[in-house]
Amino acid sequence: MSATAMFPLGAVLFPHTPLVLRIFEPRYLTMLGHLLDEEDPQFGVVLIERGPEAGGGEQRNSVGTMARLVKVRAAAEDLILVAVGGDRITVDRWLDDDPHPRAEVSALPTLEWDEALAPLLGEAERIVRRVLARAAEFGEVQWDAGTEISDDPVESTWQLAAMAPLGEFDRFSLLRETTLGGLLRQLIDLSLDMESMLAALPPGEDS
Repeated sequence: MSATAMFPLGAVLFPHTPLVLRIFEPRYLTMLGHLLDEEDPQFGVVLIERGPEAGGGEQRNSVGTMARLVKVRAAAEDLILVAVGGDRITVDRWLDDDPHPRAEVSALPTLEWDEALAPLLGEAERIVRRVLARAAEFGEVQWDAGTEISDDPVESTWQLAAMAPLGEFDRFSLLRETTLGGLLRQLIDLSLDMESMLAALPPGEDS
């Protein structure tokens, strides 16, 4: 089994969603150099369970997402990497972090669509957009409530998961779902929980 370049982050990457990274640590600059030599450059992204993003020594979760490198551009003092989420993965074994984090990984099954889920997907989209608009009243959010999503139901489900204004461990729970129906139901439940929390906040108070 070949080694896969890995990038532990303080955020979850979902399939079919964008990722923008600022690269400045020597270990990740080395990783990027290796990736740019590949015909189809990809790397794994996992959520940091405990510890900082920079400097190493962090504890990492074992489920993540492959990211396909799309573009690299130079900034004033670092590089900006743009990628898009692909298949979900599980880490079979971490290797030495020399010269950068690496692991042996296996792909997780792709979630399958069933037309019977269409009403649930429609409900999830309405709720996520509503809660996202509400969250925007309390502060900056990563996504606009009117963001367009894919016509493909599997892709759009993951995109809605990314748009929902949730904490990273809730997002990690979504990433680990084994069925699309389970993902949609949990996305709805977590979004409604967030909506209740926002409703309890006094006007003008950020969560």
